[in-house]
Amino acid sequence: MLTRFSFRPIALLCLAIIATIGPKSVEAEELPLVEGVEFQPFASATGRLLEALEFIGSPMSDEDTATVKEALQNPKLEEALETIQKTLDKYVLIGVQINPESRVKVKEGMASKELMERGWKSFLVKVHNEAGVTAKLEPESPNSKPMLIRSTGKPDPDVEVAPNEVLNRFLEIEMVRRPPMKSTLSGLLLEYRIIQLYSRDEGKREAIIGFNVGQGTQDLGFRNEVPILFTAVPAVEVTFKVKDFDGSPVMAEFRITDDKGHVYPARARRLAPDFFFHDQVYRKDGEHILLPPGEYTVEYTRGPEYLKKTRTIDIPHEKEYELEFDLERWIHVADLGWRSGDHHVHAAGCSHYDAPTQGVTPQDMWRHILGEDLNVGCVLTWGPCWYYQKQFFEGETSELSTDNYVMRYDVEVSGFPSSHAGHLSLLRLSEDDYKGVETIE
Repeated sequence: MLTRFSFRPIALLCLAIIATIGPKSVEAEELPLVEGVEFQPFASATGRLLEALEFIGSPMSDEDTATVKEALQNPKLEEALETIQKTLDKYVLIGVQINPESRVKVKEGMASKELMERGWKSFLVKVHNEAGVTAKLEPESPNSKPMLIRSTGKPDPDVEVAPNEVLNRFLEIEMVRRPPMKSTLSGLLLEYRIIQLYSRDEGKREAIIGFNVGQGTQDLGFRNEVPILFTAVPAVEVTFKVKDFDGSPVMAEFRITDDKGHVYPARARRLAPDFFFHDQVYRKDGEHILLPPGEYTVEYTRGPEYLKKTRTIDIPHEKEYELEFDLERWIHVADLGWRSGDHHVHAAGCSHYDAPTQGVTPQDMWRHILGEDLNVGCVLTWGPCWYYQKQFFEGETSELSTDNYVMRYDVEVSGFPSSHAGHLSLLRLSEDDYKGVETIE
């Protein structure tokens, strides 16, 4: 973890990424129509649903939107209710039924099962609420479990996220709860909610998705969850051409957001070299990042000696794309005889993870040092993940170092049995242990 810089200005507003929600899948089974629905509150909720879909940039097709709006004005209420359900059901990923005992069971809907690699896709959830529940409708999936286990501070953590589990945990799930949508179910017999899914990967991926309205409300026999096979279409491979103030190729930091506040790549689906605990990622000249087509705001800089610049980018529907970023210094302290550095950097503990790996590698830390323009970076191995991280101690500057940038692994006496007596940062060590010492406990 880089401790030197704690400021991260809020991103400027960027333009919306428009993506119509997926239409009906021809293989899917139709959901049953719900009868006996009070039309006035249902119509009001449906109007808000249309507004919310427009607001998040995922409207239905113009034809289907017009059909629903026309039906909302139809004085023949039963006919209108049927028309609205049949139209909205084409966009439903999952139908949820809450029985009078508040037990939840689900059924796969008719929406096209298409996701976007490294991007968000919106769907509808049809809720048949026989119990009149007014709790939050909570999604759940083993495929959206955390990809990592945050640091416990232990020197030899025994937690594990197996490689096959990392592969399975490709999904992010969000329910749209902000206005004009309500944060909880309304208690109506029938309503539609909006669910958004983010895929880390491209290609065929199966996800098991379920719902509950509180602890113990899942129906028995796995009926509250359904396996769904998705196809995630590839994102655009965006190559960054990054030039320093003098035109030379360089590493820099980039913070990429959309106008809904989503950060790209999604932090919860990152592993090193992209760190999950801050928004920015680091890319050098010629490297790429995967982005769905759309408009984004990019903040880019290279540490406090550089100006922070902002621009809006428009990623087209192409396989590959290229962007140029020119950095600008406001000062160059090396020209004045000074060096910019951070003598207290961690590769484990703090905000890092214990699994799937015990912290990160020197190569990962090196990218951050270059991206922040640190002439000197001292990576201090300490108590957390001590036994794994100590393999990177060399007793000299790292072989990754260059003439202008130096990285060295040393020791912070913290997280050890002696920590009650204070913490020490020990630099330029030739040994990281007392002779003969095998354990620190």
